[in-house]
Amino acid sequence: MCRNITELRGLEPAATTEEIEAAARQYVRKVSGIQKLSDSNRAAFEKAVEEVAATTAELLAALPPRRQPPKTVPPLRRPEVRERIAARGTATAS
Repeated sequence: MCRNITELRGLEPAATTEEIEAAARQYVRKVSGIQKLSDSNRAAFEKAVEEVAATTAELLAALPPRRQPPKTVPPLRRPEVRERIAARGTATAS
């Protein structure tokens, strides 16, 4: 469905809560068509993200280990992405 959602199963170290939540957020954005949250859709969107993230964590815990790691590194593990997030955080804090 969405090629940009990163495979989380088989990561070493295992997928973090932050990575699972990011994948859930991307999935909910894709299926809802919502790119920018408003007051009228924020609660429903965030509830969906929370539920998808919880279900994803349960799924990953229930599956057997992979024999090979995923072919791509999750975005949150890439230094350039972490730098962008950190820069955005300091820009909004100012």
